[in-house]
Amino acid sequence: MISRKIRSLLNTIRGQQSLSKLIRKGLIIGENPTIMSGCIIDPSHCWHIEIGDNVILAPRVHILAHDASTKDILGYTRVSNVRIGNNVFIGAGSIVLPGVVIGDHVVIGAGSVVTKSISSNSVAAGNPARIICTYDEYFEKFKMKITKNNSFDDEYTFRNPEFSEQQRAEMKTSCEKYGEIFVK
Repeated sequence: MISRKIRSLLNTIRGQQSLSKLIRKGLIIGENPTIMSGCIIDPSHCWHIEIGDNVILAPRVHILAHDASTKDILGYTRVSNVRIGNNVFIGAGSIVLPGVVIGDHVVIGAGSVVTKSISSNSVAAGNPARIICTYDEYFEKFKMKITKNNSFDDEYTFRNPEFSEQQRAEMKTSCEKYGEIFVK
């Protein structure tokens, strides 16, 4: 098992900083955040970033408050505040650029590059990210697809210490049959 000191050193070498260190430097973050592996919250300008309550950052999300492309020519780095509202999900590999405001109740699709602000109650995806539907339309579409046959409770996850090969096979078969499944 890797010690905390070694993990901290490795994270520093990789350019990652602990959430508590970013908060000490000025990052504002609300209640109940979920920040998955490989996320980068701009360590050199984290005090320009505000993240609301119940925000999920999927793996490898980058949130940037600065743009150093101007440094060599102009002698200055461009910096702008970033604000992420409450109840926001930002998909894996997405990038949020300086100056962006993401409203409340927003889903950002995986791999998106958020170059402009996204209004509340929206789902946005793409490069550059564009609003593709409302928050309610998105969840209503999936709600209508959930049936007894294509949904599984948390016994079918690694949270269950007895999660079996048979359960995995059952899920895989259901995916093939229904195209997608839903897991608690």
